[in-house]
Amino acid sequence: MSSVSRSSLKKKWNFAVSLVFHALLLMTVYVFQGMIFPYLKLYGLIPLLLPIACTGVAVYQGRVAGGVSGLFAGMLCDISFNEPVGLFTIILTFTGIAVGALSDTVLTRKFGSFFVCSAAVLALCAFAQLFPLLFFESVAPRLLLIIALRQTLYSLLFTFPLWFFVRSLGLRAGVLV
Repeated sequence: MSSVSRSSLKKKWNFAVSLVFHALLLMTVYVFQGMIFPYLKLYGLIPLLLPIACTGVAVYQGRVAGGVSGLFAGMLCDISFNEPVGLFTIILTFTGIAVGALSDTVLTRKFGSFFVCSAAVLALCAFAQLFPLLFFESVAPRLLLIIALRQTLYSLLFTFPLWFFVRSLGLRAGVLV
């Protein structure tokens, strides 16, 4: 076997293993978000964990991995929250691609970038969830902003624990040195 084919085979193997670990991460986070955290409500709020995981993958592994993880995390969020078809799927796929592109070009792959990007994605998700209430149910905008801010802040508490997992996936994939 030539060295080129061994190298190609090793890359394919590493990609397959990385894909399995990403799927395990997303499924584990989905179980925590859907089955454990609904019992840990704070002021009636449940933290969003899948957008944080998707953002972490995008920051530490780039736009392709971020987009793919965003697609699957969005589908899991849509199932979990019984949202309109595709709302989170569209949001998390595009934010995964955008954050990954920023990470590939401008952002450093450190906790600060991960935290800021997670805050932005969580705020966008919170607004998207409350959008129908604002325009179709005539709920006061100030109340919705308070709810969105609280949900975003509550969810941000879990960026640090998730950071260890998404960063270790980035290390395993060889993106971080």
